[in-house]
Amino acid sequence: MPFNSVLIVLPILTLLMFELGLNLSLSDFRLFVDRPKPVICGLVGQIIALPVIAYILGTVFHLEPVFFVGLMLIACCPGGSSSNVFSLLAKGDVALSVSLTACSSVITLFTLPLIMGLVMTNSGMPADIHLPVGNLLMQNLVLMFLPIAIGIFIRKKYPKAAVAIDKVLSKIAFPALILLAGIFFIQHRETIIDRFGQLGLVTTLLILLSMGAGSLISRGCHLTSKEHRTLIIEIGMQNAAQAIAVASSPFVFNNDIIAIPAIVYALMMNVVLLIYVALCLRKKN
Repeated sequence: MPFNSVLIVLPILTLLMFELGLNLSLSDFRLFVDRPKPVICGLVGQIIALPVIAYILGTVFHLEPVFFVGLMLIACCPGGSSSNVFSLLAKGDVALSVSLTACSSVITLFTLPLIMGLVMTNSGMPADIHLPVGNLLMQNLVLMFLPIAIGIFIRKKYPKAAVAIDKVLSKIAFPALILLAGIFFIQHRETIIDRFGQLGLVTTLLILLSMGAGSLISRGCHLTSKEHRTLIIEIGMQNAAQAIAVASSPFVFNNDIIAIPAIVYALMMNVVLLIYVALCLRKKN
């Protein structure tokens, strides 16, 4: 390809993680201690239920190995930072949403390589699809944990500067994601158009079933209505940018085709979540 997509993917991911850190504080992680039940419920949905659902869907629909790996990548990623905005719009528990995003962003640094390693070992992947677990762990630490930690540090030590920086980055984040998706679509438009029927269906089912899992978990644990709506959004909205970065990174898979399910997922995710938010607001009114 004439353009190396990694030149924009990895910087955008780092930027998004830094912006997330600017919106976090150490107290956001304390909700795990202060109100453990909804946090544990959300993490169970994200770290256990999502990969299980993705694995079942990939198997049932007989996805090609590259797309199977791409689907599993999405399911193993943390919640997307924009889930906080969706939780706010849906009149959910924003504090819980922020805490789940924070906790999942740290925990999945380690669970993503572990789960993907198990998938690659036990799913009969072809030899040309290889996962260097050590490289993936190192990339997660450098491109995700470090920017988040720096953002949290700046917010704590220089709160006014953090607010000023966040005002700029918050306006850049969404257009950057659109640019990222647009570049991948242009480069792989024939493959995306050709497989959109199958991948669109599978990713939409992943979103709907994960949202359903969030609903079942929250009802089974007797959470409040605000916590219920938040879990549905958090479990149904994953960090597609990270999946794209892992797929296209020269240090990990170095395969843009593996990123295609994440591109389709990002599109369907926003459509489904916007519909869900509209239904929540209609119900409230």
